[in-house]
Amino acid sequence: MIIPEFYHSCLSCYLSKSQILNLEILMWLLQVHKQVRIERLAAYLPLPILYESRHPHIQRCLILKNSSVPLIWLPVIKCILKTQISGLNPVIVTLDRTQWKDKNLFMASVIWKKRALPLYWQFLSKRGSSNKAEQIAVLRPVLRLLRHYEIVVIGDREFHSVELAYWLKTKKVYFAFRQK
Repeated sequence: MIIPEFYHSCLSCYLSKSQILNLEILMWLLQVHKQVRIERLAAYLPLPILYESRHPHIQRCLILKNSSVPLIWLPVIKCILKTQISGLNPVIVTLDRTQWKDKNLFMASVIWKKRALPLYWQFLSKRGSSNKAEQIAVLRPVLRLLRHYEIVVIGDREFHSVELAYWLKTKKVYFAFRQK
């Protein structure tokens, strides 16, 4: 078993046994072969199926409707938060955006044990900074997930918008944004 029991209990509500097994196999392949290209993973896939069928098999695993971020990742994060973070301490959520070549990734993460644990992310279809609508679109599921905690949102100069600050204030969320 490559996925810890903790994840099995969370994922069993959303995925079938064969889907969990496929996920375990994919995780094992990623760890052992350190490749993220589907063609390479298909070559190493230890299933008794034709080589030509392996590539579509992996693609089907990756595009399952019930394997989206809100349906899989958020419940796992919720379990981690419930067991690891007490409701007495504020939860610090950090906003960040990074541009790498043609990819523009916008992410909200929770600070946990000196690490940033990704909560929710979105690829922006443009280059450059995010706007208020995109920021709210990433924050809304995070605030829903953390509704039982006192939340502090932190961000750099990109997130200095007065409108975003006001929206967070209406949600009773504390914030600290770096100003120019």
